[in-house]
Amino acid sequence: MDITSEIRALAESFLKDESYFIVDVISKGVTGRTKHLILLDGDNGVTIDDCASLSRQVSYQIEERDLIQDAFVLEVSSPGLDHPLASERQFAKNVGRKLKIRLVDGTVLQGKLEGLSKEALDIQKEITEKKKVKLEKASIPFNTIEKANVIVSFN
Repeated sequence: MDITSEIRALAESFLKDESYFIVDVISKGVTGRTKHLILLDGDNGVTIDDCASLSRQVSYQIEERDLIQDAFVLEVSSPGLDHPLASERQFAKNVGRKLKIRLVDGTVLQGKLEGLSKEALDIQKEITEKKKVKLEKASIPFNTIEKANVIVSFN
């Protein structure tokens, strides 16, 4: 098992509350100066205290088990608005929000996330025709989505 997978497994072992989940673990850098970033999310969001607690627990276990011999930095953070939605749970907590979705064929869609099933997203797709925006219901299978981001609105 590579170090990124080991860190993910460690982090997941500390998530006693099932409302929290690991979105991603990203390892960057060169030997002796690696940075490991754990992206933590929750059905009701996460707090700084949640991130700090997980960071302490995982760091302690990395050192106890001597998983990383060289110097390293471990950060735990929420994914943030610019990070693409990756899991069904992330989509579920964003129902009602507007998304920008890029499909594997290169098509880009925008629309309001109305709901989801195990296989697809249900959106109210925006179609611009002659400077007018028309709404159309669409079901987008997860396996056709390359990337999806929440569109932040300050209205």
